[in-house]
Amino acid sequence: MKAEGSVVLITGASSGIGDATARTLAGAGYRVFGGVRRPEAAATAPGVEYVGMDVQDDASVVTAVSKIIEKAGRIDIVINNAGVSLVGPVEATSDAEATALFDVNVFGVLRVLRAVLPSMRRNRSGLVLNISSVLGFLPAPYMGLYASSKHALEGLSESLDHEVRAFGVRVVLVEPSFSRTNLDINATRTQAVIEDYAAACAQSVNAVRQQINDGPPPEEVAGKILSIVRGTYRLRQPADGRARVLSLLRRFAPFGQVDKSLRRAFGLQLD
Repeated sequence: MKAEGSVVLITGASSGIGDATARTLAGAGYRVFGGVRRPEAAATAPGVEYVGMDVQDDASVVTAVSKIIEKAGRIDIVINNAGVSLVGPVEATSDAEATALFDVNVFGVLRVLRAVLPSMRRNRSGLVLNISSVLGFLPAPYMGLYASSKHALEGLSESLDHEVRAFGVRVVLVEPSFSRTNLDINATRTQAVIEDYAAACAQSVNAVRQQINDGPPPEEVAGKILSIVRGTYRLRQPADGRARVLSLLRRFAPFGQVDKSLRRAFGLQLD
């Protein structure tokens, strides 16, 4: 879809999938700008230009996008990767915890979109990649708020694609499974603890950790993103083998089979 030399903005580029993608695209000949909250503390990747950007701050996002356009003349591709996670029962989640998570995972994406789309519309060209998750189309016991934010991102992305394609802009959802990143490994826990859920929550966390250990490294997801950028358009793009299997199961398997498989995957007792 977008050739070498295209200008790319990646949010959350300091670690994990964002860092791996910045390195991969820069190595493939793309001009990459990495959005990070603290550019002075970012690990230096060859060919990546870092710009201060806090997706929770409107002014920070607008300033960063303006600087990139002033320097490079345009933004051809934006990869909304910045995200946070939260583990704990839905009932135990405070308003503040839920708001903070949605402020990054959903409203952070919205802030970046508002900043980059005017330029893309003027240029009649653009590609938006929103980093979702298999939890954007599957439930996630004890990660309910995170899953909710990714479900919201999927609805936002699919709706946006219909709005902007008349201007030569397309939107892609990248859907990794659990990957070996700090986001998945070091997820924040809800402050409140409800004892009735404690044992099942602990079992679920242990099951997810095992999946993380067996999951793809961020470099594999970055390679998939490079193939998406270079390839033909498709809205939903599972980012690894496990994600592809889960996507097919969600679409075609009977509900009961999916339900039991999911409870097994999260270490929960079968009904």
